[in-house]
Amino acid sequence: MTYYDALEVRSVDERMGSLSECLPALLREAKLLPGYTSFKEVDLSDIKSATELRRLPVIRKSDLRVAQKALPPFGGFSGLEFEYAFQSPGPFYEPGRTKHDWWRFARFLHATGIGTNDIVQNCFSYHLTPAGIMFENGAHAVGASVLPAGTGQTEMQAQAAYDIGVTGYAGTPDYLKVILEKADEMNLKLGITKAAVSAGALFPSLRSWYEERGIACRQCYATADLGNIAYESSAMEGLILDEGVIVEIVTPGTGDTVPFGEVGEVLVTTLNPDYPLVRFATGDLSAFMAGLSPCGRTNLRIKGWMGRADQTTKIKGMFVRPEQVATFVGKHPEVTRARVITSRVGETDTMTVRIEGKPEKAKDYAASIANTLKLKAQIEVVGIGTLPRDGVVIEDQRTYD
Repeated sequence: MTYYDALEVRSVDERMGSLSECLPALLREAKLLPGYTSFKEVDLSDIKSATELRRLPVIRKSDLRVAQKALPPFGGFSGLEFEYAFQSPGPFYEPGRTKHDWWRFARFLHATGIGTNDIVQNCFSYHLTPAGIMFENGAHAVGASVLPAGTGQTEMQAQAAYDIGVTGYAGTPDYLKVILEKADEMNLKLGITKAAVSAGALFPSLRSWYEERGIACRQCYATADLGNIAYESSAMEGLILDEGVIVEIVTPGTGDTVPFGEVGEVLVTTLNPDYPLVRFATGDLSAFMAGLSPCGRTNLRIKGWMGRADQTTKIKGMFVRPEQVATFVGKHPEVTRARVITSRVGETDTMTVRIEGKPEKAKDYAASIANTLKLKAQIEVVGIGTLPRDGVVIEDQRTYD
């Protein structure tokens, strides 16, 4: 087993010691940026760990969009003299740089087995969005050559892969299969043995299909704003956190951490002074895994993508949001959690709120729900620990068959 660098096998004390130095420095840099006006009155000197980050507000995608409209292009969250500016659906804008492994994909590509002797067919888009450049930047960092293929024109892709001698693939999980099947039709035997995939579901059946063709397929979890967050190794047991991020798992709609191992929303702080996003809400659900990866890497692991945290749902013509449910819970100290369930009776929406609280306060809860969610609901008070710890705050059971 070879590792990208010694950071991957640090002890807990070594990793926390490093964080206690770089995190305060990052926050000091962030405090100077106009996007972080909320930091102005906060003493950041003693925030040295993920636990202490809880004192800071959560940044949501909606906050970023408002800020970017007021202070284009990046909302005051970066003082970077950027070399790239990208647009993602929304629209949202992200900066980028050409310097070594700026988005932190090298660690993932190395874990996939891609290195100096490889030619990578990069099938992520190079058009406006950053994925193509992100993976190219990481491939160059591990010494690989790149065929900047983008998407589409599958017959040309298959021919180029054959002619150039491509050995690695980067792209969505399913598109490699399309290329390989086209190559089969053209009687071209491709030499691809490694695949680094993201931005889609890697189903076990598809991974097995690749394995049968001698291709090791690994996946990572990344976003346009944050770059690489976590990656799969040869152990294929969860996703290992990248060394350049801090990840928290919180109750959706809040900044409150859930107990270790429970499902919640992924918050990420990037240790990147060029673009220091702090407590950025991804809108994705995941959970931490106990123990260490069998591959020997020592950082925390997450279970991968487990759904969306933004469960905003329209009920009886009104939007109900996880933040509203969190506000209700915050008003009642004895309530540990609540779950909104919407269904239909005939053509009419129904709403039930199950609450871990005190049965004698059911009427109070009903009034509080009506005031907070702006809708009346049937209240069911259940015992503490009764509701599933699956990250779901708003459960939509309606069908439209």
